[in-house]
Amino acid sequence: MVKFTVEDHDGNRETIEAPDDMGLSLMEILKASEYPVLATCGGMALCATCHVEIMEGQAELGEASDVELDQLENLPEYFPTSRLACQVRIGPILEGAVIKLRGEDN
Repeated sequence: MVKFTVEDHDGNRETIEAPDDMGLSLMEILKASEYPVLATCGGMALCATCHVEIMEGQAELGEASDVELDQLENLPEYFPTSRLACQVRIGPILEGAVIKLRGEDN
């Protein structure tokens, strides 16, 4: 299991514990934890509605892929630490990370 913190659109923080041996994406865990993540494309890196900002722990995640960057760079609000939650796999690299929701909150 891996623990990380999620900050919602209102600034509230909650620690999430997720299995790190199932190949799940951060998007899947956020949706399962009932966060308002649209994920319109279902995790195909086509819509950027699962946009998150890695506030702490971004160095461990490495760089975003070109496909991911193509989507992120088209957003009205894009940060150097922005990622698509559908492209981040749950694993030990997320231990202690702080993730802020940035996508649409509908």
